[in-house]
Amino acid sequence: MTPLRNDRFLRALARQPVDRTPIWIMRQAGRYLPEYRATRARAGNFMALCQNPELACEVTLQPLDRFALDAAILFSDILTIPDAMGLGLSFAEGEGPRFAHPIRSKADIDRLGVLDPEAELHYVPAAVRTIREALDGRVPLIGFSGSPWTLVTYMVEGGTSKSFSRAKGLLYSDPDAAHRLLTVVADSVTAYLNAQVAAGAQALMIFDTWGGVLNPALYREFSLAYMQRIVEGLVREADGRAVPIVLFTKGGGTWLEDMAATGCDGVGLDWTTDISTARQRVGDRVALQGNLDPCTLYAPAERIRDEVAKVLAGFGSRPGHVFNLGHGIHPDIDPAHVQVLVDAVHELSTPYHTGS
Repeated sequence: MTPLRNDRFLRALARQPVDRTPIWIMRQAGRYLPEYRATRARAGNFMALCQNPELACEVTLQPLDRFALDAAILFSDILTIPDAMGLGLSFAEGEGPRFAHPIRSKADIDRLGVLDPEAELHYVPAAVRTIREALDGRVPLIGFSGSPWTLVTYMVEGGTSKSFSRAKGLLYSDPDAAHRLLTVVADSVTAYLNAQVAAGAQALMIFDTWGGVLNPALYREFSLAYMQRIVEGLVREADGRAVPIVLFTKGGGTWLEDMAATGCDGVGLDWTTDISTARQRVGDRVALQGNLDPCTLYAPAERIRDEVAKVLAGFGSRPGHVFNLGHGIHPDIDPAHVQVLVDAVHELSTPYHTGS
């Protein structure tokens, strides 16, 4: 495939020198962009958009056409795996995801098997191949999945939740069943991510959105252990270079050292963790990604620049920082504020890499 013309993102994850801090944005292809909203309207609905490789490619590239971002991320959804398992995923406007057939019994768990991504999720590798060709070496492409625990919360709750009472209740009431379910999901995620690498993904990210709702013991047993299982099963080299993996647990600042010990290449930080403290805690074991509060982007330009400067100063001058928000961008953000963010990161980070 075409050599990369901009590999800052991959070099930063390898903790190698770069000329400026790379930036990409969680949910960078999404509703805050009018062109995305137009493409989604053409698709008819969200899942139709995800399942159309050409349209998924189109929306993946839209933010790169606006902003000088240093990575693209596959446009898809974390719930493709449970959808392919037959749980009946749907999205109601303003209500989030719903499953028609949530996991409610041991028999429901026993019916599940490890997915074949090229068969049951064929549209995702197809989208990766289409995007890689369209990128033509412009920037690296990130593939991703939800973490096993995060996927299980949706599968057991039947949708979004505030208390996670069913999912957490399963961990306490029947840990053996929970482990069986998480094992099937983790092995499906591993196969899914490896299929993305085979199709052309150049880095991988696992989104553990709901790991932070667990106490430390449950997190290590039912979330982190399964992310480590995935890390150990991943293809880590393609096209002659390493394929790095980033783990991100929202609310996971307590467990940075444990996450760094999994063998991953980078750890994502949400905005509740001080990046300078995080760097002291993990040292040079992994790169760090993050961690501007997404709500900063509601502020005027000068305040955005000031907050960017604080994050950059917090990390300092050694290699190994990928700038990002501390979670996904909100859908009502003005794209002009994103432009301010990207420009500020590239401008203000340069002295940290040149010594000037």
